[in-house]
Amino acid sequence: MAEIRFDNRVAIVTGAGGGLGRSHALLLASRGAKVVVNDLGGAMDGTGGGGNSAADKVVAEIKAAGGQAVASYDGVDSWEGAQKIVAKAKEAFGKLDIVINNAGTTHRNQPILNVTEEQFDRVYAVNVKSLFWSARHCIPVFRKQGGGVFITIASTAGVRPRPGLTWYNGSKGAAILASRSMAVELAPDKIRVNVINPVAGETPLLAEFMGGADTPEMRAKFIASVPFGRLSRPEDVANAALYLASDEANFITGACIEVDGGRCV
Repeated sequence: MAEIRFDNRVAIVTGAGGGLGRSHALLLASRGAKVVVNDLGGAMDGTGGGGNSAADKVVAEIKAAGGQAVASYDGVDSWEGAQKIVAKAKEAFGKLDIVINNAGTTHRNQPILNVTEEQFDRVYAVNVKSLFWSARHCIPVFRKQGGGVFITIASTAGVRPRPGLTWYNGSKGAAILASRSMAVELAPDKIRVNVINPVAGETPLLAEFMGGADTPEMRAKFIASVPFGRLSRPEDVANAALYLASDEANFITGACIEVDGGRCV
């Protein structure tokens, strides 16, 4: 089977400064895509760029390997932020073909009544409302071009919730259903929308999901719930996204793929 390629395709990956997003960006770029590496916060030196931010470092990795990429430092949870991310793609590369809505956050694993309103609002702004803003700015571009691809990185939490993460679970359930509804509505426009649900993995949010320190004992409790006997890895999720974004999957829309080692069976 020939290698899946994305030559002359332009992709946005949100939350791409580390973890799952970094893996998506690196893999797409290695297959020829031009990538907008989005990660909130700008440069660590406060200049809004210049090679010091997480996004800049991923861009540097891509360029060092011979790929093409630019950094975006805008938040996904506002009209202005989403508009700037899409504008960056069009300005740098002239079009947009693929959007991986990967950015996400959580509240710490804790009793339901301990989660504050501020934490709740933040989780829903990043995990759910960001999809609204992404749709508002990307759909017109896709329609004008005759099609496009959205991939939502949700979670097994939206399918098989864990105690202590109720509001996070709810946000991922909302992201899954909204994405599948988008798939039905946008199918006549040749815009595909699919969902990937990773099980807990080796990302910066792992300790928050656990509700405490990332210790071998705590990991063992989570791993015990996964039939394959390990946590997910960024490359597991990126490989699934690679297929869903490709022409090989051009008749697949509204699908939810659990990348979970059997957790949701």
